[in-house]
Amino acid sequence: MSTTQDAVATDTQPYRVLVVEDDRSQAIFAEAILRGAGMQAEVVAVPERMMEALERFNPDLVLMDLHMPGVSGTTLTSQIREHPRFVHTPVVFLTGDQDPEMQLEALEHGGDDYILKPVRPRHLIVAVQSRVRRARALASSMHTAPDFDRHPVTGLHTRPVLMKALAGQISRGAPGGALLLELGNALALRSHYGYATFETLINDAGRFLGSLTQEHAAARLSDNAFLVLVKDRDRAWLDTYARSLRDGIGYHDFTVNGETMRLRCTVGYTTLEHGFADAGAALAATEDATREAHGLPAGIAAFVPPTATVTDSMVSELRDALSPAGSGLYLAFQPVVAVAGGDEAQFQVLVRMLGPDGNVRKAGEFLPSAQASGLLPQLDRWVMEHALELLQKRRAASQPVRLFVSQSPRTLGQDGYASWLQQALERAGVDGPSLVIDMRLEDAVVHTVLLQQFCEQLVPAGVQFCLSQFRSNEDSNQLLQMLPLGYLRLSADFAQQPLPPALHDEMRTVIERAHRLGLQVIGQAVEDPQAAAALWVGGIDFIQGNLVQRPEQALDFDFQSAAL
Repeated sequence: MSTTQDAVATDTQPYRVLVVEDDRSQAIFAEAILRGAGMQAEVVAVPERMMEALERFNPDLVLMDLHMPGVSGTTLTSQIREHPRFVHTPVVFLTGDQDPEMQLEALEHGGDDYILKPVRPRHLIVAVQSRVRRARALASSMHTAPDFDRHPVTGLHTRPVLMKALAGQISRGAPGGALLLELGNALALRSHYGYATFETLINDAGRFLGSLTQEHAAARLSDNAFLVLVKDRDRAWLDTYARSLRDGIGYHDFTVNGETMRLRCTVGYTTLEHGFADAGAALAATEDATREAHGLPAGIAAFVPPTATVTDSMVSELRDALSPAGSGLYLAFQPVVAVAGGDEAQFQVLVRMLGPDGNVRKAGEFLPSAQASGLLPQLDRWVMEHALELLQKRRAASQPVRLFVSQSPRTLGQDGYASWLQQALERAGVDGPSLVIDMRLEDAVVHTVLLQQFCEQLVPAGVQFCLSQFRSNEDSNQLLQMLPLGYLRLSADFAQQPLPPALHDEMRTVIERAHRLGLQVIGQAVEDPQAAAALWVGGIDFIQGNLVQRPEQALDFDFQSAAL
């Protein structure tokens, strides 16, 4: 709800329900029931992103799972109650926990109701409607008008407000820049201190950052990242300013549980002179710079546009292929086969281009040119459109299939792309779970903020996500906690034979961690039976590679008879 709307919703407006649920099937179930009853519902699959969704969606009621990985519903409810704007927002727990003591604890922490799973649709609808009617009546009698532009605890701008300001500055061609600050290590801090204490620490840091930025707008973007927007300044000034923010945060004493600590601050920044298409592109640039800053002693880096050499002939071929009359691009498919057997058809989508010389070019040959020439988003959309068209045809023919479709984070982070994809799914009548969006680990680490936001918008539609080319390290393991993934595709390194002992141990650790998080693991680039056997012994769920079948244009693989 924007600042131009009445602060208090009338009972004629649709009820707005925020569903906080990490279980995709349960979330889709609740969302479908609520929407079927005429309510507006939004799902948050990553609990750590709840407060951001709460401020943006401004719900009448929060429907909360009680037990989620890494954080309980009672902890999140306490956090909601600390926010002045949501002190009276009803929180209803939906859980299978029948322990009366747990029910009492949930209510003591600020919950308003407790509904046991499985729940009948009518029961859920009535419980939500009753609570929302009472909450709206209370809000109407209080006549409060909260400030939607500022976070009540930190005093910083909310993320939507700052992103809108950034977009406006870009559209006007106004000079200035944007700085992304990352504080400490979110996963380590949260694991050490617990979720509630971690939130208090970051809110304290946000308040202090506000005292440093003064006239320059700032907002919290993620667990430990803040964005600062600067007007009418050049690169030299931005560099000096970045150092002042780094030192201001880094040398400040924060108090945690009675102890004094300091937060390491890494800063990536960009001027707005690079001609960014939108706010998402500018934000991606600051993320690129911040990623580089992590490897520098000073912890500060400026965004430098890519200078990859682009061959005119390759770019020309791409432009011709992507034109309305173009015919050079086509899709190929490689089966993703369950090691335990099964008849569910699923394929990895691969894009190919037929050159004027008649030779087939694999994606690796023309994707660098597409990225350097700015054609990658257009190529990604072409692939997605044709994948959805295929899913629509297969469904109409009662031949359902699941497709893994690779997309660039820069494409996913574009303004409006998530909304376009949601609408495209609805127009095509495609079931969300039949689409799995593939994201490369190397890209995801750099563009985590963009991907979190995109995933949260598509999770309610049932779309699934896969993290590809996975190798285990601190950054990649943190991503497993931050993104609502359903699949993990291992790096091709794990398919080599003989597999070195260190890689074998890493593979077992990765697969075990993924299974604990409920993810299914795909072994890719499997060329020989020995590699397949090693992956199978390691606990892999799916095999993909030329051992099973080379990529082909037809989707006629016999999954039912496949034997590994």
